[in-house]
Amino acid sequence: MPGNESRDRLAEAFHGLVDLVRTLRGPGGCPWDAEQTFTTIKMYLLEEAYEVLDAVEAGDMEEVCAELGDLLFQVIFLAYLAEEKGHFTSLDVLERIREKMVRRHPHVFGRARVRTPEEVADNWAQIKKSEKGDSAAPASSLGDIPVNLPALLRAHRLWERASKAFRGRGPVADETRERVRETFASLEEALEAGDKDGAAEATGILLFRLAGLSRNLGFNAEHLLRSENAAFIRCFQTAEEILRARGVDPEGATTEQIEAAWQEAVEKGQARSKAGAGAPGDGS
Repeated sequence: MPGNESRDRLAEAFHGLVDLVRTLRGPGGCPWDAEQTFTTIKMYLLEEAYEVLDAVEAGDMEEVCAELGDLLFQVIFLAYLAEEKGHFTSLDVLERIREKMVRRHPHVFGRARVRTPEEVADNWAQIKKSEKGDSAAPASSLGDIPVNLPALLRAHRLWERASKAFRGRGPVADETRERVRETFASLEEALEAGDKDGAAEATGILLFRLAGLSRNLGFNAEHLLRSENAAFIRCFQTAEEILRARGVDPEGATTEQIEAAWQEAVEKGQARSKAGAGAPGDGS
């Protein structure tokens, strides 16, 4: 537990950040900050969240610290905008999230008993449901999944929530390899028939079902694809370096030269071989 001095410093730092925002928004402050609204600032919140994610994935703790600060500033800024309108304050935000976390962890702060992380998740879902209270029309289990999540991450959450809603039963709860194969076969049929619209529909279904399958296997498709994106970039950049080292301009390289450089990049360990599904532009 932090000592009194650390607690005092934490409180002082938080109040200092709130006061900083108040100064920026006040008379004699920053003209740009003074013009911002919820509408204009909301995308900065999203950008800062992604920069935190990038820093975490890079394993750069100094950068994580810096980006968390940028994200926290956006949170405090938005809370202050609400305070100006009389909606709520930063103190309300802190008190409400603390109350919620205590309420949703009865196994820590109450008498509930759990044995596994899965039981914790089940309790969380039940508590969250009870917090919404009774309504004339029961809300859908999928209704509160944010629309603005990245599509692949949202697909993961949809499968996750559907599985919990139906207790892991039925085709809308868990995806299987067989259903993925069926969809891939439909895609191949559409491609062979030259049916562009059919191919587009089958591709969308395939992506969604792959997200479900990855969740069923204990993975998150968003995380998997982010990892593969990074692996592809590393492999691509290494292949470019190999070509240039051989005196070949990457833009003017032949297919054979690209293939050779790509394979060498994979073999050097710059990307996992399973991530590089063929050289760029080979149609695979």
